Amino acid sequence: MDQQKEYIYGGFVSLENLNGQSVFDLVQAADEPLLGELVESLETHLIENNAHWLRSHFANIYKTCTQNNRFKELQKWCDNILVKYPNLVFDSEDFTSLKEHALISLIKRDDLQMEEIKIWNHVIEWGIAQNSTLPSDIENWSYENFITLKTTLQNCLPLIRYFQVSGDDVAKYILPYSLILEKNLWKDLASKNMSPNHQISSTILPPRIISVPVLPSRSTEPFSTVINEEHAAEIASWIDKKANSYNTTDNPYEFKLLLRGSRDGFTREAFWNLCNLQANTVTVSNVKGPNNNLEKIIGGYNPIAWDSSVNGYSSCQESFIFSLKNGVVPNSILSRVKQQQYAFCFKVDRGACFGGCDLRMFCDGDNSSCFVSRAFPFYEKSICDNQNYLISESVYKIA
Repeated sequence: MDQQKEYIYGGFVSLENLNGQSVFDLVQAADEPLLGELVESLETHLIENNAHWLRSHFANIYKTCTQNNRFKELQKWCDNILVKYPNLVFDSEDFTSLKEHALISLIKRDDLQMEEIKIWNHVIEWGIAQNSTLPSDIENWSYENFITLKTTLQNCLPLIRYFQVSGDDVAKYILPYSLILEKNLWKDLASKNMSPNHQISSTILPPRIISVPVLPSRSTEPFSTVINEEHAAEIASWIDKKANSYNTTDNPYEFKLLLRGSRDGFTREAFWNLCNLQANTVTVSNVKGPNNNLEKIIGGYNPIAWDSSVNGYSSCQESFIFSLKNGVVPNSILSRVKQQQYAFCFKVDRGACFGGCDLRMFCDGDNSSCFVSRAFPFYEKSICDNQNYLISESVYKIA
């Protein structure tokens, strides 16, 4: 941390070549009353340029923000994300390391977008993780083990909306842990499931406010001329390295259009004018082979900034290229970078270039083309044939 403070007090903070972790370290190092304006600028930079990193480390970011009320911009960002995508915390690897007050601030929300029984299961998971001596098999638990868990969760259990859980889920998930509930609450919960009109004395918390996705008007401009919402959700799942693809309704990313070839031109000048120094981008293209009319959708993800001043290769750990399924191509192909030092080739005489020739866009108006070669493979696998003609191209900033 001392090194970060020296960097700050040196009078010049250049963020251009810093990754998300380094910028976040600076945010924490600058957490002093006299540096409030700098903290806000660093927070804004993180949100605008390192959204992928923030989401990948969401539980830790959220935990830090709940411990420090000076990180107001990050706290607002976390709150907006949590309303829609609570799984970013609950499904993260470090979920169980959350402090109790952070967990409470989450599960007490009326607008938490999650089924109540899933909230219960995650609370139980967190409580068990705080007590390493508890047997792994609940069948082997003693009465004292249940009391231990009850004590750990004493401030969380009153926040569960028990009467919003179905009878089947009560029997399957809550019954095994009924000893951690107050006797009267368990009695009322069992009675209510057997006889819904039965009068009870326990407090019934209102159901959470679950948002219903609103379908866009048919007159609205289409999301993209190259990809659809399902494609965007699949790309988002690759960015977050999820085993299963997001649904279109829970995609945590917004695809903000930077370049559209039909609007801005299929030229390298257009690419570099609109995309230079832009990070967290997805490039997608519709291509057609020279000897057939089979259209394919190919592209790549670049978490670092396109930089025309590099004039050579640039390193990256998280980039990938892809081919997307469509009406004639049945399966998508994902190809992650394997030689990280050659992830990109930034040259102003061409457009987007992933690897050497793993995916190279030659943007020259009507003569635009896309070239793919395995002569020097820097990504895991090929995504299409050696050469295709470019039909349309778009570049999106992921936020």
